[in-house]
Amino acid sequence: MAKRDYYEILGVDKNVEKAALKKAYRKIAMKYHPDRNPGDKSAEEKFKEAAEAYEVLNDPDKRARYDRFGHAGMNQGGGGGGFTVEDIFSQFGDIFGGGGGSPFESFFGGGGSRRRSAGQKGSNIRIKVSLTLEDIENGVTKKIKVKKQLKCDSCGGSGAKDSRSVKTCGSCAGQGYVRQIRNTPLGQMQTTATCPTCNGAGQQITASCNYCKGEGTKMDAETIEIEIPAGVEDGMQLSMRGKGNAGKKGGPSGDLLINIEVKPNEHFSRDGMNIIHDLFLNFADAALGTSVEVPTLGGNVKIKIPAGTQAGKIFRLRGKGLPSVQAYGKGDQLINVNIWTPKKLSSEEKSILEKLQQSENFTPQPGKSEKGFFERMKDYFND
Repeated sequence: MAKRDYYEILGVDKNVEKAALKKAYRKIAMKYHPDRNPGDKSAEEKFKEAAEAYEVLNDPDKRARYDRFGHAGMNQGGGGGGFTVEDIFSQFGDIFGGGGGSPFESFFGGGGSRRRSAGQKGSNIRIKVSLTLEDIENGVTKKIKVKKQLKCDSCGGSGAKDSRSVKTCGSCAGQGYVRQIRNTPLGQMQTTATCPTCNGAGQQITASCNYCKGEGTKMDAETIEIEIPAGVEDGMQLSMRGKGNAGKKGGPSGDLLINIEVKPNEHFSRDGMNIIHDLFLNFADAALGTSVEVPTLGGNVKIKIPAGTQAGKIFRLRGKGLPSVQAYGKGDQLINVNIWTPKKLSSEEKSILEKLQQSENFTPQPGKSEKGFFERMKDYFND
């Protein structure tokens, strides 16, 4: 099923400012909050859908990529498809209040506890992936070995020596938060806050893992499979949620950011969805007409060159270009005709050309041949 537009999900326009974006997200998140809709899977999905939209639009870099490339720019887990409800409370605690827990707990002191990890989130990793135009035409899967921080095998990322080294926090009784009573003009009000002793984890470690010294991570290499969508462009950035460095002491992992680099092609240059090929003809073939083979991304094809073809003529092969990451269909291949002038001539060739030089037909005629390349490109697009 196609994903809904992020702006549509939050009910805002593309020029929305951060304050209004946050307000719109909070309104929807409160409406579909799990505490208001217990057991309602549809509400939970809408809650996570709103979090995904907010996470992208609230980040200037991600928002710029989304505005340019749509969901394809987020395709490698860059959206919230991997979100859990706990992730949302952890990342957007400022939206909901007290320590990322239920907003209803903050006012009424009720509801179940939502612990958050006491660990530190892992850092993002940036890598560069080089692609050919053939890769971009159909999309490609790349397997990349990335050296990064992984969860410690010995402690499973917790940082504890063993299960006996983890005890329930005495300050919050394992809840992850503490209740506070405040006197107000309206009487006493109970609020909740993150437990300062365990930092919201609900647990404390009494002995650290011998292997990772309590960090919960180790340096190693991991082979990651990356699916590159068709139609990506040079400089585009994809992201894979949770594939960056592992978090310390049980914290969430960072993201893997993939920068796209397009390799030069000996036959083609790119102009958006179109690809351009320079075809060189000798004078005789251009004047008399011929059939020639030209390369395309799908293999060589034969095209007919009419007699009297001028330098700068542009032929078009429909649908032989590249797809767009946001739209259906493909661009075209544009074949730009160049006339090849030999640098050395035999005496016989020189004699023939000198005779032709005197012919009236060989006197240059003003017309389309005088137009520059980009002007001729305009003619092509207006055709």
